[in-house]
Amino acid sequence: MKNKKYVVYAVIFLILAVLVYLQFRTWQNFDWARFRETRPQKWRHILHGIVLIYLAYVVRAIRWKIFLRPVRPQVAAASLVSPTIIGFTGLALLGRPGELIRPYLIARRQNLSFSSQLAVWAVERIFDIGAFTILLVSAIFFAAGPRSLPFYDRFRAGGFLLVALVAAISLGAAAVHWKGEGIADWIERRFSHLAANLGHKIATRVREFRSGLNTIHSPLSLILLIALSVLMWFMIIITYQEVAHSYGVAVLNIRRSQVLVLMGASMIGSLVQLPGIGGGSQLATIATLQHIFDVPPELAASCGIMLWLVTFVSVVPVGLLLSHHERLSLRKLSAETEQAEESGAPD
Repeated sequence: MKNKKYVVYAVIFLILAVLVYLQFRTWQNFDWARFRETRPQKWRHILHGIVLIYLAYVVRAIRWKIFLRPVRPQVAAASLVSPTIIGFTGLALLGRPGELIRPYLIARRQNLSFSSQLAVWAVERIFDIGAFTILLVSAIFFAAGPRSLPFYDRFRAGGFLLVALVAAISLGAAAVHWKGEGIADWIERRFSHLAANLGHKIATRVREFRSGLNTIHSPLSLILLIALSVLMWFMIIITYQEVAHSYGVAVLNIRRSQVLVLMGASMIGSLVQLPGIGGGSQLATIATLQHIFDVPPELAASCGIMLWLVTFVSVVPVGLLLSHHERLSLRKLSAETEQAEESGAPD
């Protein structure tokens, strides 16, 4: 498993190296001295952004409390804030291997199976995608800001594709909710001949996902989950805008409806990240600032890195303090989650 991980990291490194080369080749007149001097001028905006990011983690904890209501109705949202922050710290420092620390910690502290919280984590991803889609589509189709950007027609086409993707995911989730056991049985029979019990593993994930959907136990819970998801992503939108406005220059006076284009680029770029370093997110953000918003390369690079630090890395100091206080090792937790995921252990 470790060898596979190193191969993945090597591939990501090569991809990022090519992207960096292509990006900087377009900056033939990049002024490194100017880049070093480029920094935010209004640091209160940076502080506002960091506060909003931490509030977004609190909203995530409240949302997870609603997911837990059918099995742990008395759990306090405050008790879920610490594992949420520690989990995102693991993601920032360890990359994708640290992504499952949060559901693992919640499962352990609430005496629940890891598979049940892994299912909740998967359902949470759907709400994240759906909430971002609601905001993005609202901006693209109903706000004036994105219409003034280059390639608006492509953004609109992307909006249609995203709506189609969310619709497909929603239909798939509905099918699993109503016929999950039958779907799992069919998958298990259909792929039973493949090596490494692939059919059984896929069927197990389908059953786990169905159990995660069962945490949405009433129409009111569904409405609350949607509202909290939209609120959380709206906070992140404001954070992006605060960071851009912190530089105090007209070219970064980006409208709120336009920020979603920048966020979308950052999210796509984050699919190619090195643990503790990032890479893809920053490059995608910098390229979008330069080519879509006509920001000078030095300023685009500075702003892109600052956005990554505020939205992704600012959780690390508090997360490390909490993990130290609770005597937790992020690497050990990551290894334990990997073992639990492979074995299907209840912890």
